[in-house]
Amino acid sequence: MYRNAKIIRNILLSTCAFPLFTFAQNAPQPYGVLPSTRQLRWQEMEMYCLIHFTPTTFQDKEWGYGDADPNLFYPTDFNPNQIATAAAAAGIKGLIIVAKHHDGFCLWPTKATDYNVSHSKWENGRGDVVGAFMKAAKLNHLKFGAYLSAWDRHDTRYGTSAYTDVYRQELTELMTHYGPLFISWHDGANGGDGYYGGKNEKRLVDRTSYYDWDTKTWPIVRKLQPNAVIFSDIGWDVRWVGNEDGMASVPSWETITLQGLNGKKPAPGESNTDNNPSGVRNGNQWIPAECDVPLRPGWFYHKKDDGKTKTPDELFDLYIKSVGRSACLDLGLSPMPSGQLNEEDVKTLQAFGQKIKQTFAHNIAKWAIIEASNVRGKSEQFSPEKILDADRYSYYATDDEVHDPTLEVHLNDTTPFDIIRLRENIKLGQRLDSVRIEYWENGQWKFLIKGESVGANLLLKLDRPISTERLKIHLYAPVAPTLSDFGLFKESQIAFKKTTSNTTIYLNTTDYTVLDANIWKNALDGNSNTFADVPSTQSIIWKLKVPISGIEYLPRQDGKKEGLLKKYEIWTSLDNIHWDKLQSGEFANIEANPISQRIQLSSVYKGTYIQLRPILEGSSNYTSSEWKLFK
Repeated sequence: MYRNAKIIRNILLSTCAFPLFTFAQNAPQPYGVLPSTRQLRWQEMEMYCLIHFTPTTFQDKEWGYGDADPNLFYPTDFNPNQIATAAAAAGIKGLIIVAKHHDGFCLWPTKATDYNVSHSKWENGRGDVVGAFMKAAKLNHLKFGAYLSAWDRHDTRYGTSAYTDVYRQELTELMTHYGPLFISWHDGANGGDGYYGGKNEKRLVDRTSYYDWDTKTWPIVRKLQPNAVIFSDIGWDVRWVGNEDGMASVPSWETITLQGLNGKKPAPGESNTDNNPSGVRNGNQWIPAECDVPLRPGWFYHKKDDGKTKTPDELFDLYIKSVGRSACLDLGLSPMPSGQLNEEDVKTLQAFGQKIKQTFAHNIAKWAIIEASNVRGKSEQFSPEKILDADRYSYYATDDEVHDPTLEVHLNDTTPFDIIRLRENIKLGQRLDSVRIEYWENGQWKFLIKGESVGANLLLKLDRPISTERLKIHLYAPVAPTLSDFGLFKESQIAFKKTTSNTTIYLNTTDYTVLDANIWKNALDGNSNTFADVPSTQSIIWKLKVPISGIEYLPRQDGKKEGLLKKYEIWTSLDNIHWDKLQSGEFANIEANPISQRIQLSSVYKGTYIQLRPILEGSSNYTSSEWKLFK
């Protein structure tokens, strides 16, 4: 056994003995594909935020159609510093501005299109939202990034080669005038219904080839912002985790296998993303996951969601399941039409930051003594004490032939803990398959917890706090492991009380009758885990006893995408015979973020019957978990 090198060295020097350790050992050979320097810097950030604030905010929508008047964008109290300060208080390290969302409205005075902030009356046409957030980020010591939607529902050129030239011009402007950037963010939404200069039609593109990502578009980022990572659904540097829940899976590998044409990385949409949540062990590309999730139910601000901001404890749970699974957490912030965050959002971010800071302020294992079953070359350079220092990339390693070593940790501090942190030196690849941890109790070793895919960061959350004097860590790898960090922490409890409540008033079941209720029973039972699966020709009709203001639709909540309702029409009648169309609409982003969807009626309906007709394309059935009416 080799005890903690620092302690043993001090003992040996005090007795003038010969040192136990040798020096200048060769480091282990790298294993598999490796991260780039830009990916390492991104991984160290752990958390950043994505700001959605466009005309869509003022339309109370999730996806704008592209038909908004530029003058609709008119924040009365725009304060990007308030937003950046709140983000920094949460421990967030970077800010990404949605410079253009799918509505096509550019938040900087671009020369590529007239549909931009300079054609708004706000700031007399001299405003620059992107520039303002860049300055606020710098003031609050945050890194800065930009998101540019590839889909443009406004531009009449969308779908032609002329538009891709416009898109690349917009990207060039952002990469040139607002750096340095830490990320260039691109999502997979491409093509569908839109305004398109007044044509009001559907346009589809082949997103694998239309943008020439590999040869013409992403090289712009590489040339102008070489230190920025590129995010997309399959990633060039960072991949989408495959959901908008803010969680990676277990295991969560940093690598994934991508197979494009002619040996190149595939374009968005070209590769199967089923493996995005977990990655692939020994994949052919180092592309770690980003876990994106909005602070509120949706990405844009909706007054109906006041009171639904995630709590500090909910955010902490997401932190454990994203950052603690070798991903980064991308938290969506949504300013109100005034141009500031809701006060509830600010308080939540502050409390979350306090919880993170207090939880990880004290490493209970800091002064532990560690015995290792093997140390590489018996060298101090790779001694087990390296996992207790503050250097993320100094590491303990074994001889090449030892793949499954054991570390016995003797704790000087027996404070209860419920979080265990482990890290690898990922500069040498993701080497560890798994870890198994035992604790000493009543004179024997007992199983505590196991984990997979350590990578840049693995946080193991215990069901309850425990106190012990000894722990045993079993490492399992196909090569010599390179463990760089070990910590024990106790989750801090922060007093937090919501000051805003949701004011939605839902109808009681005595206020209406659902026709053909038996068909809809699984969508009327108050259980979000069940859902009705009905033919595409089946409308839902309510007979009303009181006026209503709108309808809520909860999609199926089992994670599957089949049968999700995306478009609808609302019809009204006084006799259930003669019907008049009231309005139509869409449920935007419902596949990625299947939250409760609200239909706000154009006016309070005081009639007798109201009907929702599904508008489906190529689907024989659709599903609904819950239907609700509200006043």
